[in-house]
Amino acid sequence: MQRRFQQVDVFSTTPYKGNPLGVVLDGEGLDAESMRDYSLWSNLSEVTCILPARNEQADYRFRIFARDREYPFAGHPALGTARAWLQAGGVPRDPRQLVAECEAGLVPIRIDGEVLSFASPAATRTGVIQQRELDEMIQILGIGRDQVVDSQWVDNGPGWAAILLESSQQVLDIVPRISHQPGRWKIGVIGALPPGSAPGKFEVRALSVENGALREDPVTGSLNGAAAQWLIAAGHATAPLVNRQGAKVGRDGQVHLNIADGQLWVGGATNVLIAGSIDL
Repeated sequence: MQRRFQQVDVFSTTPYKGNPLGVVLDGEGLDAESMRDYSLWSNLSEVTCILPARNEQADYRFRIFARDREYPFAGHPALGTARAWLQAGGVPRDPRQLVAECEAGLVPIRIDGEVLSFASPAATRTGVIQQRELDEMIQILGIGRDQVVDSQWVDNGPGWAAILLESSQQVLDIVPRISHQPGRWKIGVIGALPPGSAPGKFEVRALSVENGALREDPVTGSLNGAAAQWLIAAGHATAPLVNRQGAKVGRDGQVHLNIADGQLWVGGATNVLIAGSIDL
């Protein structure tokens, strides 16, 4: 069946320098296996399917697949799906903010031209990373224990752990060592950019390791949002701030983080670059 489809570039003002997201606009009637098959075939970090809302407060519902896994929430899929829905003619109840429904619940998304921002959901897992797990992450990253300034679980859906290093250069210098690391790891590495970097406060890398295979995400809203909540609460940062991500994979991502109405908002540029149909 032919269904409307868009591919959206998220978190960059330069086309093809952000994080791509595949969006099936007419997802009603698709089962989870079909969505998962499309996600695996696409080779994108995530894809989404838009469905009718179940909650009367929501403008639409969407499901997120990262290859063979379904996520309850993820940041760049939330923003990219919102842009695709708006571009396809979706009209929110409030012209300044739409409400999207996902497995994690309702996600408010602010609208400001090409920039969209989501309210970062509460973390499902926080707190200290136990020493054994932290040692394994350090081994994967190929860094010394003395380089770690701080660390914490910052999981708001995908499963992220965050490790703070002293500088952005230390983050960029990381060459992961994964040949002997079984299991699944999602590690966010963060380091302060040099003073005066404009725009920019932190360099961020998002590394996923699963059964010996490494994947680096170009720009990651969920990680940036949850990590910013931790960094601000721990006194490592103040809002507003801008994080950079994607340099090691040829991208130019910029994630804007701000606090308003008692919530942390995670935003960036969103642009539809491909539109057409997909046979699903």
